[in-house]
Amino acid sequence: MRHRKAGRHLNRNAAHRRSLFRNLSRALITHERIVTTVPKAKELRPFIERIITLAKKANAVLSDAAGKGEAEEKKARIQALHYRRRAMALLGPTHGTGIWDKEGRSTGDTVLKKLFREIGPRYADRPGGYTRILKQHYRRLGDAGETAVIELLKAGEKKVRATDKRPSQPVAVAPAKPPEEPAPEKPAGS
Repeated sequence: MRHRKAGRHLNRNAAHRRSLFRNLSRALITHERIVTTVPKAKELRPFIERIITLAKKANAVLSDAAGKGEAEEKKARIQALHYRRRAMALLGPTHGTGIWDKEGRSTGDTVLKKLFREIGPRYADRPGGYTRILKQHYRRLGDAGETAVIELLKAGEKKVRATDKRPSQPVAVAPAKPPEEPAPEKPAGS
């Protein structure tokens, strides 16, 4: 029985799973869209959303304390630093995780800087659900694993949910009205 054993093992031990999620998270923050297997994407979602929530909280703390006085701003910077260190602990060592542009030049930012400067403020008004998983129709070569794209939502974008094809309650359909016959035209001479 698997009572109180949530999550997929993914045929890895705990340390290997943690490394996998750290690597996938860094890639997702860097590229904002990655292709992986469906079970990995489903397990990555809560891991990355927890990290993004920390960045969002740090941004909220700093923006709330702006202009309230030096003591409040210092307290807010300390709290934001705490959130940043918690995110660093979840992401693991970020040395060598630079962000590169499309031409192959380094932007000078790391994954952590991008997370707290761009991604956290992007979701300031969103109460969760920062990622989308799109299943792909083709399978991975080699082991035929189901693949999926996991991506970060854009600013202001909403998730689209599939609607049910059948109604939950029976709907009474009114009988169709017969088509109306046009009125007869009067002759021009009368």
